[in-house]
Amino acid sequence: MKTLKSLVQGRWHEADSGFANLVNPSNGETVARASSAGIDFPAAYAFARDTGGPALRALTVARRGELLKEVSRAIHQHRDELIALSLLNSGATRKDAKFDLDGATGTLAYYASLARDGGDARFVSLDGGMQLGRTARFWGRHLLVPRQGVAVHINAFNFPAWGFAEKAAQAILAGMPVITKPATSTALVTERCIEIIHEAGILPQGAMSLICGSTGDLLSLLGGQDVLAFTGSADTALKLRSYPNLLSSNTRANLEADSLNAAVLGPGVSDDSDTWDLFLADVFREMTQKTGQKCTAVRRIMVPSDRLASVREALCDRLSGIVVGNPADSSVNMGPLSTADQLQDAVNGIALLRESAELVFGTGERCDGVGAEPGTGFYMAPVLLEAGDPAGSPTLHQHEVFGPVATLMPYDGSPAEASRLVAMAGGTLVTSLYCDDQEFVESFTAETGAFTGRLYLGSKKMADQAPGSGVALPQSLHGGPGRAGGGEELGGLRGIALYSQPVAVQGSRPMVDKLCGEFHSR
Repeated sequence: MKTLKSLVQGRWHEADSGFANLVNPSNGETVARASSAGIDFPAAYAFARDTGGPALRALTVARRGELLKEVSRAIHQHRDELIALSLLNSGATRKDAKFDLDGATGTLAYYASLARDGGDARFVSLDGGMQLGRTARFWGRHLLVPRQGVAVHINAFNFPAWGFAEKAAQAILAGMPVITKPATSTALVTERCIEIIHEAGILPQGAMSLICGSTGDLLSLLGGQDVLAFTGSADTALKLRSYPNLLSSNTRANLEADSLNAAVLGPGVSDDSDTWDLFLADVFREMTQKTGQKCTAVRRIMVPSDRLASVREALCDRLSGIVVGNPADSSVNMGPLSTADQLQDAVNGIALLRESAELVFGTGERCDGVGAEPGTGFYMAPVLLEAGDPAGSPTLHQHEVFGPVATLMPYDGSPAEASRLVAMAGGTLVTSLYCDDQEFVESFTAETGAFTGRLYLGSKKMADQAPGSGVALPQSLHGGPGRAGGGEELGGLRGIALYSQPVAVQGSRPMVDKLCGEFHSR
């Protein structure tokens, strides 16, 4: 059985105790084990800060971008191997595994491309400058200077490649070393990605470290120059916020937590329109892709009351085509949930939602999977519920079931009522609206914008280019207010701001411009 290793202080560390097992969710068999026992976390942290940090900061922004491009290529060269590991350890279908891997390499390549015009600049400027005195001789600009600490990344189980890559791309381009800690249950893919990068000798020593297993006392070491970026549950996010040293030193923390994302069908969308087709395709995809284990998945489907029956029928028809089972079987198009705990949480969560909503598709219980021995694996068929009184059912807006589960919610067809239902979740990563009525879109945006991190506007004029509401594009900000964590990442060069100190530089224009260069954040 494979034992996962951690990469600390520039070398691989293999524990000899304290192991947690990684399993194949398609059959429950153990495929690897992981532990961080024996790691000297203060030494690992110091090596990343004192060796990796200076090495990255000494490079131009353009050179850091070149390194990211090499990292993207190295991972892509092992794509088939990594897809196979994803099927083995995550239970992902081949299509879903590609989504994860290609998201990782695509985001790395995108951030590499942003740095192509960096020239000799070691910093990113937020603007082209401004006159501060009677003449332009006294000049000011805002600069992003790399923080001199360590970026600690704690990632979720659902995207073992994309999750680590998108955070690392921003930190490394900014000039900060990374210590990445994947969720132990699906760490097989992440460990192999880091191994590929390390074997290729792409990054400077200390620029990328890996912890497989517990973080030990690592988080208690973080101070004012460090950054913590986390993706996971709201409960864990709350615990992380409460670390005394993080509070006392104002350590930068970016948290992405629970999100009961909403898909809203606007009034007047006919069932023979491109907008209608896009709405159904997106909702179906977001319920079933990665077995619904996505932070951007649709959990609440809001439909004008007079269209509820049509939407219910159309969604149930599409969901009936899902074949749940072992991805090794060619007929399967949705795999298992990732762990036994995830399955049990989903079963319990559906039971809770059923106190406020009616089950209209699926059973909400574990099922046997095609291509798997009866009684093995963590399988669940898609579940669609329907709420009779969504405004009077707070549980539906507060409890996220992290699986192939969504709830239909009727509303009166007004932007005010739709916005009120969206806001009941206390903040989402993404809200999608499918509507061709400009007046409705504007009213909805005005009311809903404060409660979501991204507003995806589906309409007939963009339907043929729509990537789907669940895709976190690196060009756009990813994050959301309130319950969704209150953080933000990506958004092009805006994403490196988390890992940088903004500095207002004032002085003679030639000196300021030479210092800042011509590389601007856009």
